[in-house]
Amino acid sequence: MTSKNVSKINQVLQEWPKNTIATQSWLTLLGVSSKLANWHMGSGWLKRFGTGAYTRPGDQVEWQGGVYALQTQLYKTVHVGGHTALELQGLSHFVPLGHQKRVLLVSDFQERLPAWFRSHQWNVDIEHRCLSLFERVPQKSATELECSGFKIIMSGRERAMMEQMRLIRSNSDLEQVCLLMEGFTTARPALIQDLLENCLSIKVKRLFLWSSEAAGHNWFGRLDLSSIDLGKGKRQIYSGGRYDSKYMITVP
Repeated sequence: MTSKNVSKINQVLQEWPKNTIATQSWLTLLGVSSKLANWHMGSGWLKRFGTGAYTRPGDQVEWQGGVYALQTQLYKTVHVGGHTALELQGLSHFVPLGHQKRVLLVSDFQERLPAWFRSHQWNVDIEHRCLSLFERVPQKSATELECSGFKIIMSGRERAMMEQMRLIRSNSDLEQVCLLMEGFTTARPALIQDLLENCLSIKVKRLFLWSSEAAGHNWFGRLDLSSIDLGKGKRQIYSGGRYDSKYMITVP
């Protein structure tokens, strides 16, 4: 191998956080072609993880290391969202993340994750949902999750709450969200206002406002409801519940 190729793989190793995936597209940008990557596998520098994906020999890559590559190398909108983001930020009535096997990943738009991520047997059950929930996603609605040497993007509490509301499919789902909202005492009303004005789901907007007002949160009074489009017509969100005339939804 030439000294130039040695220099290229050394650059890769310097910029590549441990316990994460390196994609072929990223390696190519650093001057390591697929042919050269195959050569480095034979030399023990790289280990194949899947088609177009590699790890360092000896690394233990968990789902966070895969998400890191999706976000920083493939530029996907996928992020840790919904109940998983709420759990990781200390607001949850779900089983704590360390004792459960479900991780929710959310994409802001329709996108397909690569086969190396979808087919791998992670140590958790990965659920990926494309929600297309917001016309424009406010920058402040995201936060970072520290992962021992690297960071990945996840939804802030306000955005995660709306994502979880978008995924409601049953009465028990809605009851769980209502419990979450009761503990949602600290929030950023300016960000909530921005999110609600950009939210594309009438159900989510009505449910978020109803549940936050019912919980009696102080920050609710700082919202401008006149700037939020709540649509027209009734929505049955809770089967067998009571009808709330203000938000035109059935609730527990």
